[in-house]
Amino acid sequence: MNKPSIPKGTRDFSPIQVIRRNYIFNTIKSVFEKYAFLPIETPSMEKLSTLNGKYGEEGDQLLFKILMRGAKFEKAFQKSVDNNTSNDNHFSEEALRYDLTVPFARYIVQHQNDINFPFRRYQMQPVWRADRPQKGRYREFYQCDADIVGSNSLDCEVELIAIINNVLNSFKLHNHTIFINNRKILYALIDSCGAKEYFKKITIIIDKIDKIGSDKVVEELEKNIPILNCAALFSELFSLEDSNEELINWLNAKIGSDDQGKIGLDELNYVVSSAYSLGLGNVKVNLSLARGLDYYTGSIFEVTLNDYKIGSVVGGGRYDNLTQVFGQKDLSGVGISFGAERIYDVMNELNLFPKELITSPNYMIINKTDSSINAFKLADYIRTKGSTCLLYPDNHKLKKQMKYANDNNIQTLLFISEDFNENMSVECKNMVNGIQKTILLKDL
Repeated sequence: MNKPSIPKGTRDFSPIQVIRRNYIFNTIKSVFEKYAFLPIETPSMEKLSTLNGKYGEEGDQLLFKILMRGAKFEKAFQKSVDNNTSNDNHFSEEALRYDLTVPFARYIVQHQNDINFPFRRYQMQPVWRADRPQKGRYREFYQCDADIVGSNSLDCEVELIAIINNVLNSFKLHNHTIFINNRKILYALIDSCGAKEYFKKITIIIDKIDKIGSDKVVEELEKNIPILNCAALFSELFSLEDSNEELINWLNAKIGSDDQGKIGLDELNYVVSSAYSLGLGNVKVNLSLARGLDYYTGSIFEVTLNDYKIGSVVGGGRYDNLTQVFGQKDLSGVGISFGAERIYDVMNELNLFPKELITSPNYMIINKTDSSINAFKLADYIRTKGSTCLLYPDNHKLKKQMKYANDNNIQTLLFISEDFNENMSVECKNMVNGIQKTILLKDL
């Protein structure tokens, strides 16, 4: 018989872990709601046509596709045999969602007549990626997203930075850096070295910088991009360690008269200066930041923790054209996504979870008889008074029941008589100091 196991990149969660995860979710949710975001939910699976082509070549390869069933699969299989094809897209029409943003764009277009714009949405649900599991990277994980759709205002970006700070400070993760760049700037830089036709390919490569380092990124650019100046440009860019102001001055010189680049630079400058004016933490221009997803068009964000190396814990950016692929033009959006799994790992490692999260029942009723009616009555009475109560289900030896209470950190044991009423007395044993006494039920 095979030993039971679960798929790689997935996890079971113990009661303590679930309580701590819920603390993370509830904290993030409370901040979202303070900023007047509204919740939505979308299905775990989407049509493959909804997801395909939205994440870039690499992202599309990480989709968990769902096989057709029954006669439909048999028909597709026979067709592939007849045509001598083996593309797995022939056997799938649906896939598990890769992120929450693309399904959200589908939702916006599908329900546009019922939505008041600008629409402020938050969503906290699991996503799935056929990725290589490693520390901080799972195949099934939760995203906690907040998006504003239907506004071009850069104040939306500033507000999202405020939310990032608010959430992370709530978790005592004060020492973090919010890195920011702009896709328009990246496009202008790539255009300046004559490589604009390779824009998507270049952004995918430089997005690997946290995984493989800047030197390896430059090597990949030299190997895969047939433009001599491209690798040299990014090699220079990666070496910059200047202040925000100095980086913006460097950009001014590099971009020159490029219209899109100048717009991107103005946007970047506005968001950074506004964030600093409002005291919104450590916001740092990072010109190597690319975000590998194809749908970003403007501001892009990533947030890292300075005291703990685990990759980014928040990411996001502006997307102007995502709803267009579903038939809705001229609808800009911007959003962020908290990586709840990574935040959990960090907080657990640094012992940042509040100790009062893990609570034990206030009382446990000792089972002394085969008749449980009075025990049920007592338990219900205690619960109506606002305390938690556990009724031991079996008439086991007292020693075994007390051990169970100790193992579950239950502080008070209750022994009841055969007759029950609200004026009766109850025998109590304090499991901390060992004192046992009789008190009136109403005094519990």
